[in-house]
Amino acid sequence: MMEKNNSVFDHLHELRIKVLRVFFVLFIIFIVLIPFSEQIYNFFSEPIITSFGQNSSLIATGVTSPFFVPLKLVLSLSFLVVLPYAFFELWSYVSPGLYAEEKSFVLPLITCSLSLFIIGIAFAFLIVAPLLLNFFISSAPSSVTVMTDISQYVQFLLKLVFGFGISFQVPVLTFLLVRTGITSKEALRKTRPFIVILFFITASLLTPPDVLSQLFLAIPMWILFEIGLYLSKKK
Repeated sequence: MMEKNNSVFDHLHELRIKVLRVFFVLFIIFIVLIPFSEQIYNFFSEPIITSFGQNSSLIATGVTSPFFVPLKLVLSLSFLVVLPYAFFELWSYVSPGLYAEEKSFVLPLITCSLSLFIIGIAFAFLIVAPLLLNFFISSAPSSVTVMTDISQYVQFLLKLVFGFGISFQVPVLTFLLVRTGITSKEALRKTRPFIVILFFITASLLTPPDVLSQLFLAIPMWILFEIGLYLSKKK
């Protein structure tokens, strides 16, 4: 019993060290990127500036917004940059306890999950955000001058891109549910209508409160679910 407790304590200690490493690397990346906060903000504000065109106008209604909003973007970018290292630490923690067959299954799964997260963020930033911003700004009456607060814009953008990144994990989750025997392909097919409704509910929680954003997220989630369901046929 004593040896078992020591083993558990050693594993928890190792996990704590790896988590601290990830946060340390995150902090270093954040410090390194702070001098480039203005350039990072300009890059992420490109979609709305392009949508505004010649009448581009962003305002700051909060006294501290010009200082804290770029830092918020820097922290978010630091999180994205540190993700591969975080997944590496996760793999180095779980791999010693896995068999060769399990390693050949888990490593591609982790790689696929990270790739889908990045693809979801890129899809949201490069395609969905410009389309939504163009639609909303062009829908404004001619007598209205659209002037967006930088804090609200960054909050809109971050919620959108991270919502897509998380939701693009649907095929991995579907594959895992079938592969581990928690459910079956037949059961998922029978409950497909309820799952689609769940996608729309999830999209309403992860995206800004508008129908277009929810459609842009719920429909890809549905497609990714079908892909995951198809791939779950293969071992």
